[in-house]
Amino acid sequence: MDERKAAVLRAVVESFIDTAQPVGSRAVSDLSDLDVSAATIRNEMASLEADGYLAQPHTSAGRVPTDAGYRYFVDRLGPGHLGEAETRQISSFFRHAQGQIEQRLADTTRLLSQLTAYAAVVVGPSHDPATVRSAQLVDLGANRLLLVIVTSSGSIDRSMIELVPGAEVDPSHIAAASAALNGALVGTYLGSIPTVEPTGQFEVDDLVATTLAALTPLSHQTGELYVGGAANMAGQFDAVSTVKSVLAVLEEQLLVVSLLGDLVERGLTVAIGTETGVAPLSQCAVVVAPYKVDGEQIGSIGLLGPTRMDYPKALAAVHVVSSRLGESLGEPHED
Repeated sequence: MDERKAAVLRAVVESFIDTAQPVGSRAVSDLSDLDVSAATIRNEMASLEADGYLAQPHTSAGRVPTDAGYRYFVDRLGPGHLGEAETRQISSFFRHAQGQIEQRLADTTRLLSQLTAYAAVVVGPSHDPATVRSAQLVDLGANRLLLVIVTSSGSIDRSMIELVPGAEVDPSHIAAASAALNGALVGTYLGSIPTVEPTGQFEVDDLVATTLAALTPLSHQTGELYVGGAANMAGQFDAVSTVKSVLAVLEEQLLVVSLLGDLVERGLTVAIGTETGVAPLSQCAVVVAPYKVDGEQIGSIGLLGPTRMDYPKALAAVHVVSSRLGESLGEPHED
């Protein structure tokens, strides 16, 4: 494609993203700054239509981009930029982010949907990505103990320990077992079962063994899906049936998690229309990026909108938020 055709295509895509109306040659002339006649622009638009980059919904109407037109546009985009207000909003959000990881991931979807007016999705890690910061055994009475684990990401994990009925446990033994467990667990990933060196005290070692037996090993199940701004979809499509089918997809957790995972594995940052491989999303586009903690990819974050989404802004928002989310989850947080 020569530079003039590319300029015409870019003008059509940008105008259609902005107005959702078919684009005529006059609008292209105004947007592209091409020093050519309206007839030349019409010829270029007809050529782009013949090549599959544009379509004409009605006779004598202007043109709209096809999926191929959007793909050409996206593949040649430079790095997008967010405005100062949006950058401040992101900085403020992560400066005050706190609470357990589940709440922070849910809040992140709301942030991303507010920034872009599209539906935002975050796939959480299959386990807490942070390391154990402290572990403590608490005596609840009635032959029950509670192991409380605090991670470096600020989340708190609790495991109930049932003791032999009628057993009397000395508080000093609980304290010693708690210290032994804390020493073995600190620095490990939540869900891993550490090896605890024997203390030489039968009662203490028995408590440690009972506690370790009650812990659940690391799960490799799919991460939880968090969705924010799903209601934004209602204003993005003319057909109610399309809105319903898109919302139905968002309710299918495994489908969305698999979709984002597949796109990340394929190295795609944008999937347009049929590229998603999900029929109800044929009129949608997905922008996705992984987020990492200490260099390890632990989840993915994305936006779902119409194919005429504002790609420069969506790509910039997903890039910045995914980067800040990974940094935030890797930092110690106050309880």
